[in-house]
Amino acid sequence: MDGGGFEKMTKIAKNHITSADYIIGPKRHLSMLPACRAVLVEWPMPFSEGIKLILQRRGQPCVMLTSGDPFWFGAGSQITAHLAQEEWLAIPNQSCFSLCAAELGWALEKTLCIGLHAAPLSKLRPHLNANRKIMATMRNGASVKELAAYLCDIGFGSTHITCLAELGGTNQRITEGHANELLDKNFMHPVMVALNISGNGKTMQSSSGLPDSWFEHDGQITKQAVRALTLSSLAPRSGEHLWDLGAGSGSISIEWILSGSLMRATAVEKHSKRAEFIRKNALNLGVDQLKIVEADIIDAIFDLEKPDCIFIGGGLNEKLIELLWGHISDGTRIVANGVTIETDRFLTMIQSRLGGRVQRFEISSLEGIGKMHGWKASYPITQWAIIKGVH
Repeated sequence: MDGGGFEKMTKIAKNHITSADYIIGPKRHLSMLPACRAVLVEWPMPFSEGIKLILQRRGQPCVMLTSGDPFWFGAGSQITAHLAQEEWLAIPNQSCFSLCAAELGWALEKTLCIGLHAAPLSKLRPHLNANRKIMATMRNGASVKELAAYLCDIGFGSTHITCLAELGGTNQRITEGHANELLDKNFMHPVMVALNISGNGKTMQSSSGLPDSWFEHDGQITKQAVRALTLSSLAPRSGEHLWDLGAGSGSISIEWILSGSLMRATAVEKHSKRAEFIRKNALNLGVDQLKIVEADIIDAIFDLEKPDCIFIGGGLNEKLIELLWGHISDGTRIVANGVTIETDRFLTMIQSRLGGRVQRFEISSLEGIGKMHGWKASYPITQWAIIKGVH
């Protein structure tokens, strides 16, 4: 907004603070308040306890203090989700990302802005490639050293890090260096970082079909080429929710989420060892929003949030299809892969009854035969794809 608009909002904020009888916020925010008659309450841990305190005062004046813009990687939406529109008023300030861009001269529209204050550092993993610029909020000063160590461990130790502590305040402090130079430094809270990625670490491709080496598995994995073809058939669209049934290593649901920032997925796997593979793969590849359900597929599906799309990689049988068909909504897409003669027959039979499309994939790889070479074929894959209610 223009300067006059900003001054007006600042005046509104001051009026609310001076007239409030209850103010809740972090200790640092409360310490900066002018003299006022309000009861000052430090925001508790975990965060959800503070929301409870606010809701207990429903119908009474209450001021919540946050940093910057509360709806840009902030707490705003977590509060307003519990309130009607007329029950709250937000007075935003400059976000830490705007302040950081103003210090560094980086174009925000060309910079990845990400929140690491409540997410694992591996959330960066899909975005690490040379010359990429990233701004990230951090949990605390110690987490900056953890970030530097993480980047070093995966081959990006030459990444240039600008650490901005107490950004925009009178005690603002900026520290620069490469990740491998900051392992023994101490940093103040609150803090954010600006990263200019550099190094020879492995880079994740943007297209579907990551090499199998990115995943831990026991052999139960949809192989790279078949996975790329399968994701093409699943046709992920922004914000959609996938059920990955009989998930194995989780490769399908992980790549589904990697296809867009708003994607969601639930992986159902009854074998505990494989469920652990899924957890490790999701963490290593920066997919912290993957929901993992360790249970039998048929026992689990009625307790899950309805999907937009379903992949059946394991546990395919007639009972499962019948239950799914009666449970899902029109417009839901199903893709099922089979490799045995029995599943091949079943998929062609179910296609004749319900419709959809059946395809068969046969993939061969070049391998040595003595001093010569030949094509070694993998097992053919039969795939059934259908949209319920669409003929």
